[in-house]
Amino acid sequence: MNLKCIIIEDEPLAVNVMKDYIQQIPFLELIAVCNDAISAMQKLSEHQIDLMFLDLHLPKVKGLDFLAAIKNPPKVIITTAYHEFAVESYKYQVLDYLLKPIEFERFVTSVLKALPVDSKSDNQKTNEPEFLFFTVNKKRTKIQVSEILYIESQKENIKIVLREKTIITRHSISELEKTLPSDFIRIHRSFIISKNKIDTFDSQSVEIQNKSIPIGRNYKNYIKDLLEY
Repeated sequence: MNLKCIIIEDEPLAVNVMKDYIQQIPFLELIAVCNDAISAMQKLSEHQIDLMFLDLHLPKVKGLDFLAAIKNPPKVIITTAYHEFAVESYKYQVLDYLLKPIEFERFVTSVLKALPVDSKSDNQKTNEPEFLFFTVNKKRTKIQVSEILYIESQKENIKIVLREKTIITRHSISELEKTLPSDFIRIHRSFIISKNKIDTFDSQSVEIQNKSIPIGRNYKNYIKDLLEY
């Protein structure tokens, strides 16, 4: 199912980031961008909205005042540069509280909370991302998920090995793990692999295009069941 959403934000840069992120999530459908709470109220009356991305420091009416005034509001994810309103915001049963600048992986984790419980597994299968964006040399670089062979953690960075090239980007392997499709599996604290790209494997390692990748001790039983050896 698609979640119809609106952005309520008056900063153009923040709007552009949010629109880019939403475009990358298959189950999100952006209905409108509102610069203030008054125009947002109008959109809520015109459309069935499932999810709001709500900034707190808005002109005319502040975000939490707007939220308090809505009867039967849709699900809400707060997007703000200010941490001090987090406790107060949860009085309104918000799904999450995202601090700017918002990383894409944190955004994905947040919007998954908006999915109905009985549809999360279906959406994870049918709406898995075909591509992801990573920052490489200060530019956002589009990577086709189907091209990824494996991912290796290198302290603050990760190395993403593709069929034809390798990229290195500053990222958390644990956060990335949450956004990858189901055919990607963690076999070591430092390695995530594409199960479909395995050439050979045994109890100690897997091999992908002549690269031997160790199976971590704490992952052995899980991987044994998963790969059925």
